[in-house]
Amino acid sequence: MPGPEDASTSTPTATFKSLGLIDPLLEALDQVGYKAPTDIQVESLPHALEGRDIIGVASTGSGKTAAFALPILQKLWEEPKGLFACVLAPTRELAYQISQQFESLGSAMGVRCAVIVGGMDLPTQAIALAKRPHIVVATPGRLIDHLENTKGFSLRGIKFLVLDEADRLLDMDFGPIIDKILKLIPKERTTYLFSATMTSKVAKLQRASLSNPVRVEVSSKYQTVSTLLQYYLLMPLKDKDAYLVYLVNSLAQNSMIIFTRTVNDAQRLSIILRTLGFPAVPLHGQLSQSQRLGALGKFKSGGRKVLVATDIASRGLDIPSVDIVINFDIPTHSKDYIHRVGRTARAGRAGKSITLVTQYDVELIQRIEAVIDKKMELWPTDAEEIALLKERVNEASRIAVNELKEQGTKSGGRKRRREEGGGRDDRDRDDDVVEAGMPKWSKKRR
Repeated sequence: MPGPEDASTSTPTATFKSLGLIDPLLEALDQVGYKAPTDIQVESLPHALEGRDIIGVASTGSGKTAAFALPILQKLWEEPKGLFACVLAPTRELAYQISQQFESLGSAMGVRCAVIVGGMDLPTQAIALAKRPHIVVATPGRLIDHLENTKGFSLRGIKFLVLDEADRLLDMDFGPIIDKILKLIPKERTTYLFSATMTSKVAKLQRASLSNPVRVEVSSKYQTVSTLLQYYLLMPLKDKDAYLVYLVNSLAQNSMIIFTRTVNDAQRLSIILRTLGFPAVPLHGQLSQSQRLGALGKFKSGGRKVLVATDIASRGLDIPSVDIVINFDIPTHSKDYIHRVGRTARAGRAGKSITLVTQYDVELIQRIEAVIDKKMELWPTDAEEIALLKERVNEASRIAVNELKEQGTKSGGRKRRREEGGGRDDRDRDDDVVEAGMPKWSKKRR
């Protein structure tokens, strides 16, 4: 099979119109506020509109979703029919976001999307699939469940397959499931593969799934954008919580995402911050799907200014108004740092990142600086103010630890009741509480 051609069609004066998009899509782009195409869109759209398979290599926040959604929608306008395209995404949140973008860009043509992800009701999803959506956006595991078990559902008629965040799909061991899916879809199709990195696994997937593709690459090196100001904050490990609260307090007018390494810290810090009066909400993989979407919705709408998240929120999610990213824990892989700080300073906007560095983290921060080829600046602090905060932060920390213990006891009790055949106790239901893990006393105080 011939290797991918390199594309270099970029022109500094490119517009969406000059790239060949039709009027209904130009109007939709105008409505959603897309003024000019990004580099990946300029490079890939002309080839995609010619019907070529595409390998897109671009960093986070580069406009990849529109780069594959627009040519699919243009073809759908020309050939209106039932199930038309399938998009595979590594996470549930990214799947919902891709679906929203398809629906907003395809509003003039009444495009219908179905999101098929884990954590949601299978029969409801089967009904959505029976309604013949134009676009199915799915995580691989749940999609194969439906392909194997949902009567009447197949992908045999699709014209497009998209593999988004392909490197992450393969990092999450979806490879064997993707192989199964590839056997259940037509060989005569157009395929787009988008990835932040070209690993050997991605190259193998490309060979298996694409036909004579054009390769478009707008960021061959891992780097952060020029509009991002990057800082570090040095502190003793024992005072880390107090320094974080100092930062959140001094930056209270900004929207911020605080990244933690563990689910426990995401829960613990969100309780500490709420106890001290900051509107914080956690986002991590142990929340139910409705809680995760609710947390994200509250943060996006501005209802909560602070999102405390694990790396579940570091890639793919487009949250337009993030002013600041705080790394409570330094990620062990430099590329995870780049994905985290890529949540701010998106699409040409300015942003800041602040990384908390203890005495044990110096080597990690130096490694990240070497990869991004930038020295971070020291964030200024007020030692007196931090000293005054310590007692209140320690008290809030004790409350958080007790609350998490109480939650652990309750969830253990619910598990035992289910194992004993008692089902779920409705008195313990917190599904409707978006701020999962919010302590009972804090709900009363609000």
